[in-house]
Amino acid sequence: MITTVKTDLYASPSPLEWATVGNGILFTAQIPINADGNVVEGGIEAQTRQTMDNLKHTLEKAGAGLDRLTQVLIYVTDRSYLPVVNKVYAEYLQAPYPNRAAMVISGLAREEMLVEMVAYAALES
Repeated sequence: MITTVKTDLYASPSPLEWATVGNGILFTAQIPINADGNVVEGGIEAQTRQTMDNLKHTLEKAGAGLDRLTQVLIYVTDRSYLPVVNKVYAEYLQAPYPNRAAMVISGLAREEMLVEMVAYAALES
């Protein structure tokens, strides 16, 4: 059975849920938007921080924390952003870290977005 995680994040008009759970695994994709649905300003650091805050919020709403992450896929639109993303990411997580991949891509769904994260977490049964 697949269930939806109800969050307090912006209710997107797109056909999506911020997170779903199936077989004890949380599936989520997070972007740097605020409660109004706007992409935050301030560059890659501000956007990474907002994305991580949204991820943390989503996990908490699912009854878990960042320590339950098993894998994170990071998408950035410029390779030079990775050191900043790593710095902010390390402020939120501690060892043992989840498995991770980082990809440099030509663009994201919203032109002003610089980062997006897809994450998987193991939930308690």
